[in-house]
Amino acid sequence: MNIVMLLKPKSEVAYIREESTLRQGLEKMKAHGYSALPVLNRHGEYTGTVSEGDFLWDLLKTDSKTMKDGEKYTVAGIMRPGFNPAVTIDTTMDDLLVRVMDSNFVPVVDDRNVFMGIITRRDVIKYFRTVKIFNESLLSMASVQV
Repeated sequence: MNIVMLLKPKSEVAYIREESTLRQGLEKMKAHGYSALPVLNRHGEYTGTVSEGDFLWDLLKTDSKTMKDGEKYTVAGIMRPGFNPAVTIDTTMDDLLVRVMDSNFVPVVDDRNVFMGIITRRDVIKYFRTVKIFNESLLSMASVQV
């Protein structure tokens, strides 16, 4: 199966720009109830993922105490290099399963690194559950015919 069948397109995904302030990032996370957001540059390219933990560690590091302080810094400044790398649509379902073990979602990009959307852990689990049920049904039907 092509993973594009599980893709939640960019138009349906909350994301943030790397030049957004920390305050804007936290507000978007809160508004959507997410613990992490994909980060894009001004060209729409995926540059990484920012998580609640990234905000917390920055808060502790800078000793900021107010939301007003969060307007001084950008999301790009707190991102961890290499955290939650993107996949392309030719990624296998097995590889996708391995990736969602460590993250709630996997970002998907095209061959120019332009963000296409995400695939959620929930959707990958549903896919493998459906495949398992289908295979069990086939086995059950085969054993009845023998």
